[in-house]
Amino acid sequence: MRTLSLFFWCVLLLASTACGWQASPNPATIRNEDGISGPVQVTDVANDPANTIIMAGSSTVFPLAVHMARAYQSSGYGGKIAIDSVGSGGGFKMFCDSAETDIANASREIKAGELQSCAALGRSPLAFLVGTDALVITVSKANTFVDDVTLEELALIYGDAETWADVNPDWPAEPIIRFSPGRSSGTFDFFVENVFDKDDQRMLASSNLQLSEDDDVLVAALKASPYAISFFGYAYYLENRDALRVIDINGVTPTRLTAEDGSYPLARPLYIYSDANVMRDKPDVGRFVQFFLNRVNDHIEEVGYFPASDDALNEARNVLNEALTN
Repeated sequence: MRTLSLFFWCVLLLASTACGWQASPNPATIRNEDGISGPVQVTDVANDPANTIIMAGSSTVFPLAVHMARAYQSSGYGGKIAIDSVGSGGGFKMFCDSAETDIANASREIKAGELQSCAALGRSPLAFLVGTDALVITVSKANTFVDDVTLEELALIYGDAETWADVNPDWPAEPIIRFSPGRSSGTFDFFVENVFDKDDQRMLASSNLQLSEDDDVLVAALKASPYAISFFGYAYYLENRDALRVIDINGVTPTRLTAEDGSYPLARPLYIYSDANVMRDKPDVGRFVQFFLNRVNDHIEEVGYFPASDDALNEARNVLNEALTN
């Protein structure tokens, strides 16, 4: 969502080193913790998959994965890392259906059907919790009438209500312009599960609903109208906070504290997934996962997410050690 769909980023040993893969004549750009980076080559990892750590999945986890890949590069890693932002569902499809990737990034737990697909390929996904995010409800700063909603009101806003006044008579009688991440996104899944009790048809049947896998599209839509509303990960809000406002839910503002203690209703875990056989066949993958778990809390707040607890990280390290030694 934060990148062009189906595009990979090549992490190089040195900034001046060329990937050696065929690049698009129209380079894209990605955002990092410092803002907009320079041109990023669109690459084809299929040219050299054996010597590339290949990750794909959640757009929410994407900026954290990019940051950790850069940190791993800076620590001396000399290989290539390719990262694709295709949504959690897309990431599990690439990991479980076609075994195209070594690591799946996800903002939700893997589903039973995805586990079955992995099993058919002989893969047993291992979940590594790497942090916590708060899914935030956002509007333009030009919207001065909504400060707080209940989960029930949020279900109306993304459901049956036609105008803002249908939800609250004190709000304008203007059509609600709804924007949402795409259906392959873990963000979409998480929202539907927590707001609509997994019934996505209530949301998909609403009027003025537009889905996009590109967070930039969602932000542009919010800036265009005070009657638009959307949602995405906390880190992406931070990048655009000059133009956007966060709406409290049940009187609770999304913060590190409210995400950790669960008082913010839309806090969610962030994962990377891999497989023991994959990590044994490609030792660089296991070493990168180990680096990720050991160093993620040194970097995660720079990206805009909240650290995992020491207990959760220790549990993830134990799972990794068992996978690599058995």
